[in-house]
Amino acid sequence: MRNNIILKLRRRLSGFFPTAPISVYLVVMTAVITLPLVIFVGYLMLKLEANETGDLQREAVEDARAVSRNIDRRLQEMATTLNLLTQFPELEDGDLAAFHKRVSESLERQGLYVIVATADGKQRLNSRVPLNQPLGNVPPDIKLQDVIAGRRIAVSNIFYGNTSKEWVFNVMRPLPPSLSAAGDALIMTQNASDLMGLVSTDGLPSGWTIAIVDGNNHVVTSSAPKTIAAGSDFDHTWANEMQAFSGSFENEDGIIYAYSQLPGWSWKAVIWGPSDNSDSALASTWRKMMIGSLTLVAIAIAGAYLVGQQLRGSIRELVDVAKRIGEGEIVSPIDTKIKEANQVAVALSNASFDRSQADDRAHLILHELVHRSKNMLTLVQAMMRQLARDSTTVAEFQKEVDHRLRGLGMSISALSEVQWQGLPMRKLLETHLKVFGNAIDQVKLSGEDFILSPEAAQNLGLIIHELATNSMKYGALSEAAATVELSWVRKMNGEKEMLTIDWKDVGGPPAVAPTRSGFGTTITRRHAESAFSATISTDYKECGFQWTLTAPFHKFLAQKKSVLPN
Repeated sequence: MRNNIILKLRRRLSGFFPTAPISVYLVVMTAVITLPLVIFVGYLMLKLEANETGDLQREAVEDARAVSRNIDRRLQEMATTLNLLTQFPELEDGDLAAFHKRVSESLERQGLYVIVATADGKQRLNSRVPLNQPLGNVPPDIKLQDVIAGRRIAVSNIFYGNTSKEWVFNVMRPLPPSLSAAGDALIMTQNASDLMGLVSTDGLPSGWTIAIVDGNNHVVTSSAPKTIAAGSDFDHTWANEMQAFSGSFENEDGIIYAYSQLPGWSWKAVIWGPSDNSDSALASTWRKMMIGSLTLVAIAIAGAYLVGQQLRGSIRELVDVAKRIGEGEIVSPIDTKIKEANQVAVALSNASFDRSQADDRAHLILHELVHRSKNMLTLVQAMMRQLARDSTTVAEFQKEVDHRLRGLGMSISALSEVQWQGLPMRKLLETHLKVFGNAIDQVKLSGEDFILSPEAAQNLGLIIHELATNSMKYGALSEAAATVELSWVRKMNGEKEMLTIDWKDVGGPPAVAPTRSGFGTTITRRHAESAFSATISTDYKECGFQWTLTAPFHKFLAQKKSVLPN
């Protein structure tokens, strides 16, 4: 029934549109598009004259939101930097001197400074001053204890810094118990004046002002620092009107206020200015635009007719080319005055060549598929043979096969997501560690990321899966308080670049050397040596198991292959 209705509608429309040259259709299309636009512009002009104040308020709210997003982005960047700093090993070791040197060199150029403080507000480190200089307490107004108790990242209100002698603000992050040797909180401080570049009045009407206001209604920074200085009180009368997340209002003096709360923070962006400051020539401009639009409609119709004539000639040439291709000819591209028509001509020319190359392309793709399937089957066969020798019962054999195939399947699944184009090193490691549940939180990854070839990803995935399985049974991952440090580093050895991967159990049970060589040893040693031409070293220490692989870096990268023909 529905198809019959659509068919009848198409028949009626086909009768409504007569057969005509393309130039005629272009003229009609131009008129159909432009005339409603001219009418709509006239309607907008009338609405604009009646609602200029409302439009101005909405624009001011959007500007306030844009400013709040800029400030939020800056605070989020600082919060992200704090999260990264908590990963520094110097904090875990409580080596504040090394941490001070590292953060001073990297953050001072950005105008950022780091403070490590205890729960009672005592500063243990301040990168704004030399390490050995005596330090006082952080200001009580920043409510550091509330941040630590709430276990969340927060921004302070603006305050005058005793060390910087400027108005500053802090972004604070509580430190986890594992870093208690360093302190209880990590604080990043920045001068409020550094935010001035984010409150530009470009695009605002003349006489309008932007300010960032903290949770105590104090100005953090403004676009007019000489008259509205940092630390000054914002008008509490109008501040009480700003209770929603964002909005605008006009006071009795004709001043429009627009504001937007920073999501997740206690600050807000405020924009204000006179409501009668909108451009008085705007309505006149719109009237002139109406007259100009009607003139442009006439010009557009004439231009559409000329363009239609040009398109008509180019299309006829393309039709001739298509007929020749249908007759089996290999044609050369034609040159017309229309760039898109030339592109179609090139595509038609290429199509005449593609037919003869399709068989070669299919052959190469099939060869690659067979090659990958054979490699995978060879690996599975070797795995089955080894597990069959090590397993004592059918149930044990089934369990071990399922476990290893799941590890191999995870690598293949991750590679399929990127269409077998290679897999980032960190993503491969995280993918295999996720299968062990919360144990992934005990593994600390470090190293410069790079793209593994599909073959290297499968082989390394098996090795990491086996190391993690062994650690869950006998090593650091078997105890919640222990950790694993999994790192990789690239170094030059003469003229050859080498990659070293290191698995180190920390804080777990003492490592005991196995009494026999099983499947795990085969994967982590023999298979690793064979797959990567690697040197493997293992150490069974009182403090935990350590495994190190050193191999040529090119063994982990995709080998260059011939490009398939287009």
